[in-house]
Amino acid sequence: MLKKQLFQGVNNLTVVTPSKWLKNFVEQSFFKENKVIVIPNGIDTVQFSPKEELHDSLVKKYRLPSKRIVLGVANVWDDRKGLNDFIELSALIDLTYVIVLVGLNDKQIKSLPHNIIGIKRTESISELAGLYSIADVFINPTKIDNFPTTNLEAMSCGTPVITYDTGGCKEAINAETGYVIQKGNIDQLLESIHKISDVGKKAYSENCISHIHSNYNKHDRFRDYFHLYESLT
Repeated sequence: MLKKQLFQGVNNLTVVTPSKWLKNFVEQSFFKENKVIVIPNGIDTVQFSPKEELHDSLVKKYRLPSKRIVLGVANVWDDRKGLNDFIELSALIDLTYVIVLVGLNDKQIKSLPHNIIGIKRTESISELAGLYSIADVFINPTKIDNFPTTNLEAMSCGTPVITYDTGGCKEAINAETGYVIQKGNIDQLLESIHKISDVGKKAYSENCISHIHSNYNKHDRFRDYFHLYESLT
């Protein structure tokens, strides 16, 4: 009630959300009388760009086998982010693939199945972009999310994305950049991986990069905020 009172005391209030999904909820709240617009998250498309030149050094550093790489990235891994779904996937996926998860802690790494390689959180954006770049597919099985930037980062590096239909995740994905699947459907997840493998990553890469550059470049999104501020003065 106090929050409602404070916000409703702001004149000419405009609410900005990063996804249409969140906008829908905001418009059902006590903000329903206010203007609500969507400005999606943006990323640095220079830092997050194909880094094939890092391939050999990353393969050596993390002892990656010569297999198709299925990548997952999170700041903190738990069931909410889909860790258990990756473990379930590892029992079904064939030996031509290896799953690589970035952002795990030591205890989680020790408990992984043999076909999942665990990497602790990296503070190097260049290395993270390199991992996105060498992956054949990026998977984001998040079960609760708004508009995750990891999907954008992977596509900006030329890697197609498979994500659950969670929150605003599907808003950044189209048929030329990956797949949006039912939350928790591991069979559908495996099927989508095979679909991407059948045509090859290269069939998606240019579309992924151009899609991000056209819609999620951080400088364009900054301008959206500047224009909004100017319109309110």
